[in-house]
Amino acid sequence: MADAPVSAVRSPVPQPRDPDGADSPAGKKCTKARIRQPLRHRLRRDRALLLFCLPGVLYFVLFFYLPLAGNVIAFQDYQPFLGFKQSPFVGLANFTALLSEPEFWSAVSNTLQITAIQLLLFFPAPIALALLLNSLISEKIKRFIQTIVYLPHFLSWVVVVAMFKQVLGGAGSVTTLLMEHGVNIGNVMTDPGTFKLLITAQAVWKDCGWGTIIFLAAIASIDMGQYESAAMDGAGWLRRIWHITLPGIRPVILMLLILRLGDILSVGFEQIILQRDAVGPDASEVMDTYVYFHGVIDGDWGMSTAAGLMKGVIGFALILAANKLAHRFGEQGVYR
Repeated sequence: MADAPVSAVRSPVPQPRDPDGADSPAGKKCTKARIRQPLRHRLRRDRALLLFCLPGVLYFVLFFYLPLAGNVIAFQDYQPFLGFKQSPFVGLANFTALLSEPEFWSAVSNTLQITAIQLLLFFPAPIALALLLNSLISEKIKRFIQTIVYLPHFLSWVVVVAMFKQVLGGAGSVTTLLMEHGVNIGNVMTDPGTFKLLITAQAVWKDCGWGTIIFLAAIASIDMGQYESAAMDGAGWLRRIWHITLPGIRPVILMLLILRLGDILSVGFEQIILQRDAVGPDASEVMDTYVYFHGVIDGDWGMSTAAGLMKGVIGFALILAANKLAHRFGEQGVYR
């Protein structure tokens, strides 16, 4: 009886080793030579990209980094006609005087209250709007609504405040309509008790639509197969949002929250200074307006610079702490 045929098993044919390949000494030398090119060669190679980035770099250097040298004023009894070199050095006297001034603590209190209200009401608003826009089926309707909600961002605060005055002022349209129906809300624009809610509502109306851009981009990066699988398993739209959409955009939410915490003592200089006289400084004085009125208007340069320096240091510390906390929860944060 003949033996059954046995299929031949081919052994892999060894490939010839390239003496100049990446694993060879010559290949490694070539790789290092490509990596360690002279600086002038790299500058010539990337000159188009560097020229493209140059305006942005100059902007940050001229308007953000060079002015940092002016923080030396916080430790001087600065006089403009004497300059940095001849103004007497006073050490921490400006900080001591600043911390003992009641107006400064009133400004800090107002700033923190406005920040807390905006974190609770303004920060979630773009997220909610992005979720609503993403739930729309018709692309035409979605683009139309996006265009409408983006437009207020391009209006200046002068126009926004004037529009709110025409609506909620003493003779505003809404105020007049409510008075005709027996509801007297008074002049909301001059009420110190509602000022913090008012400026938060203005910020939501102006920038909520613009803030949805990042969240919509994050939602678009989520795999649609997850939604289809969840729908096949019987998950409704609310469960899909809670278990798929929100976890998918959580890194973006945490990153923006960290950046917002770093800017916690900045709540809008132009917006507030336009309405400061209407409600009074007790309700509207914040860190930025305090620095402006005590430094530029009153000429107390040392104390106002000390306030600005403290604001920057506190913001920097909050960014570090919030980013560290994000790492504890397994998120990347702003940086590793």
